[in-house]
Amino acid sequence: MDGEDIDLYELLGVEKSANPNEIKKAYRKLALQHHPDKVPEEMRAESEAKFKAVTQAYEILRDEEKRQLYDAHGMAAFDPSRGGPGGPGGVDLNDMLAHMFGMNMGGMPGMGGMPGRPRRSPDEEQQYKVTLEELYKGKTVKFAAEKKVICGQCNGSGAKDKVKPNKCDRCRGAGLQEAYRQIGPGLVRKEVISCDHCQGSGMYYKEKDRCKKCKGKRTVTESKALELYIPRGSMQGERITLEGEADQMPDQTPGDLIFVLVEEPHDVFHRIGHDLSANVTISLSEALGGFSRVVLKHLDGRGIHIDHPRGKIVRPGDVLKVHGEGMPMKRGDTKGDLYLVIKIEFPDNGWLERDGDYASLQKLLPPPPPPIPAEEVDDVEYEEDADIDEMGAHQGDPRYGNEWEEDEEEEGDGPQCATQ
Repeated sequence: MDGEDIDLYELLGVEKSANPNEIKKAYRKLALQHHPDKVPEEMRAESEAKFKAVTQAYEILRDEEKRQLYDAHGMAAFDPSRGGPGGPGGVDLNDMLAHMFGMNMGGMPGMGGMPGRPRRSPDEEQQYKVTLEELYKGKTVKFAAEKKVICGQCNGSGAKDKVKPNKCDRCRGAGLQEAYRQIGPGLVRKEVISCDHCQGSGMYYKEKDRCKKCKGKRTVTESKALELYIPRGSMQGERITLEGEADQMPDQTPGDLIFVLVEEPHDVFHRIGHDLSANVTISLSEALGGFSRVVLKHLDGRGIHIDHPRGKIVRPGDVLKVHGEGMPMKRGDTKGDLYLVIKIEFPDNGWLERDGDYASLQKLLPPPPPPIPAEEVDDVEYEEDADIDEMGAHQGDPRYGNEWEEDEEEEGDGPQCATQ
């Protein structure tokens, strides 16, 4: 590993001898600390980068085979441009395969009785959309998944019963073959792929000798009932793993089926970590005289009742904090908090029709501020509903971009380039 590589163990804050449980605990702590939803807006980009870094480190170190590759070759094992599998120099491909599978190229699947553990098929990852209500209450999803499984009729051999196999003449029984893939203009990379002639088995059967069920492909597609449990309080981007439920492949241990949670936007609530916020609209009379009523319906259907006493004026933009009414946490009964942002609904123009009503209202409300002394007073016209953010726009203020004209420099003025 060269000096530019990041030490994944140091990144997670664990020793190189850390066991999987210690690595998992360290990752959870750092993922919670650097999750973009847990930091202010101005720190979100930096936090997101750190979150991705610790997640990548965890994905490598949690997998025993990837961890062995990293310990032996560093990050170059996963970057072809720096000498990874198929890359220019650095790590030898046969050495990589031997390190991953405990065998050399001549001992790949199809040779029968090979030493070392079986390979692991790739994990399958997909997004799963969830509502905020489902994350609040938790959810168990039962569904039928189409997946490849080892053919039960031929037990994954691809041949009829009692048919003697013939060594594949294309891969010479290795089940793998070399291929060249173009990675850029004039650039190709040598790769080792599964032999398409024998479907990676190392053995080839004539069409009449192939299994009738799988047609010699060694696997068939079946529908399997699966259950996905989403714990209450789960967050955007969390990964839920169904171990061993990826497509089955001959001579390989099945990989995992991984669901990445995608939180859908909500019409009422906004979530930041375990806290929730929502806008609450009250009338002008409630803002001045207090109120006692249900102000909104929570994610579980409960009404949230607020009793705001008289004498405490509520102003636009005020925030009422309700303890323990945010999102639940996965462990225990603790919840975050709920923040209610006050919006005041003012009456329509002309809501008071009689002059006497205005006079009565002015007697109830505080008086206007004292007159401002001035030698001369002008009556001016004004524009309603003006946008203060437009102040200074299109008037040469550099805060609004380069929209003002600059004087062009005359020829000969300004610094000149010196030539030697």
